[in-house]
Amino acid sequence: MDGKVGAGTTAAILGCEGPVLSPDEAAFFRASDPFGFILFARNVENPSQLSRLTSDLREAVGRDAPVLIDQEGGRVQRMRAPHWREWLPPLDQVLASPSGMAARGLWLRYRQIAEELRAVGIDANCAPTADVAGPLTHPFLRNRCFGETAEAVTEAARASADGLLAGGVLPVVKHMPGHGRAQVDSHHQLPTVTADAAELFATDFVPFAALADLPLAMTAHIVFTAFDPDNPATTSPRMVRLIREEIGFKGFLMTDDISMQALAGDIADRAAASIAAGCDAVLHCNGKMAEMEMAVAAAGSLSPDARARAEAALACRRQPDAIDTALLEAEFERLLKGPCNG
Repeated sequence: MDGKVGAGTTAAILGCEGPVLSPDEAAFFRASDPFGFILFARNVENPSQLSRLTSDLREAVGRDAPVLIDQEGGRVQRMRAPHWREWLPPLDQVLASPSGMAARGLWLRYRQIAEELRAVGIDANCAPTADVAGPLTHPFLRNRCFGETAEAVTEAARASADGLLAGGVLPVVKHMPGHGRAQVDSHHQLPTVTADAAELFATDFVPFAALADLPLAMTAHIVFTAFDPDNPATTSPRMVRLIREEIGFKGFLMTDDISMQALAGDIADRAAASIAAGCDAVLHCNGKMAEMEMAVAAAGSLSPDARARAEAALACRRQPDAIDTALLEAEFERLLKGPCNG
């Protein structure tokens, strides 16, 4: 089964309702041919079940479609004990790392996460979070970040992405062009950032420019008044142009979840506006069939440019580098329990 997307592949990444793919879902996915799939805790029970589900999703579309998950660690971790490792929130791990060793610790962390994901058929992780935290960053995001300076975040996010890639998992850098100044939770409200352009280019946008070579990225549902006072980045042609031309991201750009309440209108409105703004695909996560039908109809097929970016991103999937898991685990344990950490 190859991963090549077709001319009719829908510009959407979709979820399913439970741990087993239903006949109705399989038929819908077969007909609509979404670019990929995303899984959540509701889809996860144990390794054998999860492996069956990822296989069934790919079988439904007849190709090696990417299967995504949010496995950041901390609160945003869909695969949990007892079957998988538990991880500190990213910022907590950075703060617990000995001086100068945060990047190495994050590479080890995400290399091990990649091994767990690949073992159950998941080949894309919605990480790293390259948002720069600040004193007013909303708690829903703050400890998912890597630090409070663009330099620290850039180094940490690069190490995290490299760990995933070495393990054969595609990283999805988020949330372009920067979510750190949000003071409300975009799952429920639309954040507005009033910082001027010079300040944003000197801070929030820096990690994303440094990571612009990564294959996949996710947008932020945030209004940046310095550029577009009326539309969040996800549905703003000006902001998508900024991501492409000024930040320099050339990879496959997906939206954050369009079922989040930061976006106006119904699901069809949100999907259509996102694609019109220049996003390559819409991400719809809750698995509700009626909403998925609306998203698919409004998103349409991948554009020729989006298909080319999709193919380039999928070409970055590779067989994992060989590792000695026990040695990596031991190094990780030593690093976080070093002399500076008791």
